[in-house]
Amino acid sequence: MTSSLPNSSPEAQGLPARAVQNFVEAAEREGLELHSFVLLRRGHLIAQGAWAPFTLDQPHALFSVSKSFTSTAVGLAVAEGLMSLDDAVVSFFPEFRPEVVSDRLAAMRVRHLLTMTSGHADDLPLFQQEPQPWAQSFLAQPVDFAPGTHFVYSSAATYMLAATVERLSRQPLLDYLRPRLFGPLGIGEASWEPNFEGVAVGGWGLSLRAQDMACLGELYRQKGVWKDRQGLGQEVLPWRLKDRTILSEDWVEQATSAQVKGDGSSPHDWNQGYGFQFWRCRHGAYRADGALGQFIVVMPEQEAVLAITGAVDSMQSVLDLVWAHLLPAFEPGPLIPEPGALERLHHKCASLELAPVAGLLDSPLAVRFGDRAYTFEANALGLTELRLGSLDGQAELTLTTSEGSFPLVAGLGTWAVNHTRFDHVSTLDPSRDRRVAACAAWTAPDVLEIHLNYLNTAATHVLKLHFLKPHSGQGGETLALESSSQTSMRVLEPLTLEGTPKP
Repeated sequence: MTSSLPNSSPEAQGLPARAVQNFVEAAEREGLELHSFVLLRRGHLIAQGAWAPFTLDQPHALFSVSKSFTSTAVGLAVAEGLMSLDDAVVSFFPEFRPEVVSDRLAAMRVRHLLTMTSGHADDLPLFQQEPQPWAQSFLAQPVDFAPGTHFVYSSAATYMLAATVERLSRQPLLDYLRPRLFGPLGIGEASWEPNFEGVAVGGWGLSLRAQDMACLGELYRQKGVWKDRQGLGQEVLPWRLKDRTILSEDWVEQATSAQVKGDGSSPHDWNQGYGFQFWRCRHGAYRADGALGQFIVVMPEQEAVLAITGAVDSMQSVLDLVWAHLLPAFEPGPLIPEPGALERLHHKCASLELAPVAGLLDSPLAVRFGDRAYTFEANALGLTELRLGSLDGQAELTLTTSEGSFPLVAGLGTWAVNHTRFDHVSTLDPSRDRRVAACAAWTAPDVLEIHLNYLNTAATHVLKLHFLKPHSGQGGETLALESSSQTSMRVLEPLTLEGTPKP
């Protein structure tokens, strides 16, 4: 992967290579499914790795890390004079203004959206209100508390920020960010999921590489200044305070400070306060984070930034490993390398791989089950037919829905990468191919388990194929298909389907 950051060894920047390896190995021992990591110190790339089949050069869904990029867009718009923190939210959408504007709605300001203190009692599932425009649905909701007095984590509030920037700049959020942020930071391929109106959803939906995430963290660590970047001409950043300044220091200070105070009474990193779409952490750090373990952790005192993608249930456990293995190991000056430690770290990072499906690579019944097809009655998966090909060395299958037939290959005991439009778990553009890694194993002589990892997201789909007793009158076994899925936000309802052998 081509880097837009200078490379250095960990020791040259005051961190033992052994500490990085300890962090990686501890995550693996604890069963935390990380997909990639990028570690910077003083603006230098000192360690990185990806767990195959994930790669460093492919964008990954950031989930709520997207909120921090939306916040940054607001910071740019404020500097450009398009808006201010004290502008009334209702003023931006006059066509959606309720007939009666309550005092609390009238008092809601941009800063309240940034700090998740809009006054609503709960997050607002705007997508459930379609086809009503999301901004209209937001403004129609009762405001239960005086804005600024009640914190509730709200993707709806972030959407309103994204929609406001798009409206004021008269361009999509990505187009607004490219010359102002992505270009100077060297961020290339990016996509942002839109809602049904074509507006970036803001609170989630952005996909970037881990290195791109780290660059945003480094920009904030440098208090809005990006070192030695090109393309910051007057025509690009007419409001800049000085050369190489992308964000004002005042914005960075406000965005990363505890605008909403946590009580700090527990060791939980979600109890340390909230800024402008950034969370405060223990140890003087702050972070952007997203569901299932997407992180940008900025450690100002250590002059370090750590970006992580993953699919973990316990996000606190990941942070605990950062505090245990990395944070205390930073030293102020260069270190004498431990013999062989850097080579061991490089080897470890080059050989990272997600554990394959546990089970056997073959079954004495595989020949009997291969080259079969099964049909299904109407079901929530939308599956009408499953056709098995060879089960020798790999599992070949074709899944047919109303959208078409989708061949997949799952490695037995290893990951095979497919390009397919079959997608039961994400909300990405259905016309686009997904990179899906598939791995299979026999968990019993008559049970084949297949795991699908959607490589640009943290979504997973597990298929368990139980070959049952012969089907009367048709020949061949019936198939009990167990389907379980997890997306960024929820575990989908498990399904069990009965497949009838196709003559």
